[in-house]
Amino acid sequence: MGSQRMSREQFYSTLAPLDEERLKKALWTLYWRGSAQLRERIEAELTPDGHKPAAKSATQTVDVQSVLDDVRRFVELARAGAYMAGDRRVSPKERTRWRFTFTRLAEDAKAALAVDAATGAQALELLIDLSDETCDYDYFRSDDPMAAARFVVSDAVALLWATYLDLYGFSGFAERAAPQLIRWERAYGWTRRGDGPTAEKETTLADMLARMLRGIDAWLDFTDRYLAALDRLAEGGTRTRVPWRDTGFERRERARNLATWHLLVLERLADAEADDRLERLVTHPALAGPELRHLRARLGWRRGETDTARALIRDCLNELPGHTQFLDFAGEIGAELPERARRVSDRLSGR
Repeated sequence: MGSQRMSREQFYSTLAPLDEERLKKALWTLYWRGSAQLRERIEAELTPDGHKPAAKSATQTVDVQSVLDDVRRFVELARAGAYMAGDRRVSPKERTRWRFTFTRLAEDAKAALAVDAATGAQALELLIDLSDETCDYDYFRSDDPMAAARFVVSDAVALLWATYLDLYGFSGFAERAAPQLIRWERAYGWTRRGDGPTAEKETTLADMLARMLRGIDAWLDFTDRYLAALDRLAEGGTRTRVPWRDTGFERRERARNLATWHLLVLERLADAEADDRLERLVTHPALAGPELRHLRARLGWRRGETDTARALIRDCLNELPGHTQFLDFAGEIGAELPERARRVSDRLSGR
């Protein structure tokens, strides 16, 4: 549970001892790490009153249906390879300027949310889908598309999910967000290099979602929607991220990408009389691989199944001997390390 929000008086009292340099540093950290909306708010406050642009009505500047149509066309052309090769629908000049088009459409989609939330959400969801796919497919002439476009996927998802919550209430939000969590979560983010200014601003969808789920009822409800979405995947009823790959590989990748979320679910639901849900999760046919066995080991340890937990984590380390989270858990429960994992552990500890 996060800390309680301070009152204005408490906040001012906390700031009082700070000198100007420390205040500047705190504001810069907030500006650099914050969402696009937060940066805009800070920039607006820093702009002298006489130089602030006159506010315009969103309805005067955003044609939401045109925005959605433009986004659909852009996504369709990208998936067709029109920005990579000779295609008369996209000029050579436009192929080199794709990131400017993408940025404009992303800003238009966000602005459309204030006019017609449902239509704006459709446009933003399409762009997030495309952003996620650029991790696996070459749609643009760029080594790292999302870094080039400076598009922070987790910020866009946060805005989309907040819109769902306002528009549809918790049940409608959960129904939409659960399959999107499965589809979009990436263990290492959405930039291909995984570093740089854009990557530094990203957060996992799991951590972001955890801040939105307030109270055990919300966790139970969302977990039910999540398990239902996994059921649809296992039955072949939901589009996967990379449908051409074999299902075994896909299940392993899914468990790896969602590992942080699964550990959060285990932590929140372990004492909530939700054993049936946790059992479904750790044995779900839409998941596979060492991350799933690690989750099973942690659940077994909580249940007092010591030998089973130790055997499972040894199995995980046989496959991934350098996985620090597996090594840490093995140390916690006194599991004997496989030889390769022991050598890695000794090297990490400097022995």
